[in-house]
Amino acid sequence: MLLKDLIKGINYKKILGDQNIEINEVKTFSCEIVSSGLFICLKGNNFDGHDYYQEAIKNGAKAIITQKVLDTDVCQIVVEDARIAYSICVANFYSNPQKKIKFIGVTGTNGKTSTTHLIASILNNYGVKCGIIGTLGVYYCDIYKETNLTTPDPIEFFSTLSEMLGYGVEYVAMEISAHANFYKKLYGVEYEVLAFTNLSQDHLDFFENMENYERAKLKVFNENKHKYIVTNVDDEVGKKIAVNYKNTITYGIKNPSDVFAINVKQSKSCTNFIVNLFDKVYSVHSNLIGLFNVYNSLCAVTCCALIGVPLEKVIVGLTSFKGVSGRLENVYDKKFSVFIDYAHTPDGLEKVLKALKPYAKGKIICVFGCGGNRDKTKRKIMGETSGKNSDFVILTTDNPRFEEPMQIIYDIEDGVKNSGVKYVLVEDRKDAIRYALSMAREKDVVLVAGKGSEKYQEVLGVKKPYSDKETINEIIKELNDL
Repeated sequence: MLLKDLIKGINYKKILGDQNIEINEVKTFSCEIVSSGLFICLKGNNFDGHDYYQEAIKNGAKAIITQKVLDTDVCQIVVEDARIAYSICVANFYSNPQKKIKFIGVTGTNGKTSTTHLIASILNNYGVKCGIIGTLGVYYCDIYKETNLTTPDPIEFFSTLSEMLGYGVEYVAMEISAHANFYKKLYGVEYEVLAFTNLSQDHLDFFENMENYERAKLKVFNENKHKYIVTNVDDEVGKKIAVNYKNTITYGIKNPSDVFAINVKQSKSCTNFIVNLFDKVYSVHSNLIGLFNVYNSLCAVTCCALIGVPLEKVIVGLTSFKGVSGRLENVYDKKFSVFIDYAHTPDGLEKVLKALKPYAKGKIICVFGCGGNRDKTKRKIMGETSGKNSDFVILTTDNPRFEEPMQIIYDIEDGVKNSGVKYVLVEDRKDAIRYALSMAREKDVVLVAGKGSEKYQEVLGVKKPYSDKETINEIIKELNDL
């Protein structure tokens, strides 16, 4: 593609050099070898792409997008914001697939994954091809691809959309992270519906305080075009959205809302409730458990109804949904029960433990840790949460990354101590799970939290193969064979 076509729509300050050159690749890493590439100088927390432009040129870059004039004869497009320019030129490179697909975006601290999967289930059940982009990866038309980030960077995002179009995908249900909003990854994407689930503490290692975190979450509502907003009015930030934004549809259980649930009845394997969906009343038998999944369901049915799915078909799609891998998934259910869940925030852990409380005729045994090089302030809070809502706690590693595993565990222990619950520290996660399963008795419930369906454990920058589900199955087989 000619450079002049690649940069259409970019609000540049000046162009130094010839725009009529052929560009074959767009890159943000200077070390990658390219053939006639465009290198974009991005600033991050720990790096500045402007420091590496000479390496990029050496490796084949024929043009550069930069926020300042560089000392080079290579063509430069000088811009105010390289991240906005990044999204625009990558979209152009892939022939703007975002203009040919309709989007339902879901943001919030917890519930994004389950909600997007629910939306896709309803739409696909109705006969509308819907893809998913989020924490668990990319799904469409029986195709699955792993992603490293909840919301992919522009190159991966727009190339994925281009591939989806080739398979006839009409809608994409996607998770929108606060980091994606902060870094303007989705600049220019327009939404049929933007949905908000809730806000609670997370990512304060990056955003520093809840005010900044909230601001980042709300950025998409302020900067991206959308037809409708769907918001949870049982959440304080959700209430603000309902008051401050136009074309807002509300859902909830406790507070008056446009879509709401009543008569919620939960069991170990399902949840039954009555939903009032735009003044039409339906009985719902859901395969999901936990009150938080009622909220996720309300969000999903509201989004789908707004884009025109007949209400009866919305309910059919909802009730046929089997669940999301690693989200309060029951992986063993005989003498005692074992669940895995992705809960890695104080609010998420509390909601999952409370969801399991009614079914534990014996004890609740909670196994979890916290990620390294992430928000340290939530560790003590999660320790307190586990202690208040469990009968026994086993603290272990999650993804320690570049931190000392036992120090992370000690940080969590500071909170568990205050609860008065009995607990142990077991550094190796597999040993911690074995400890839990060995002590579990009839009618106990074991929760292994924090990783969900992750297939790795990250230690010192290396992602080693690991699965909570596989580990649990392996240990249960060992114990049964004894």
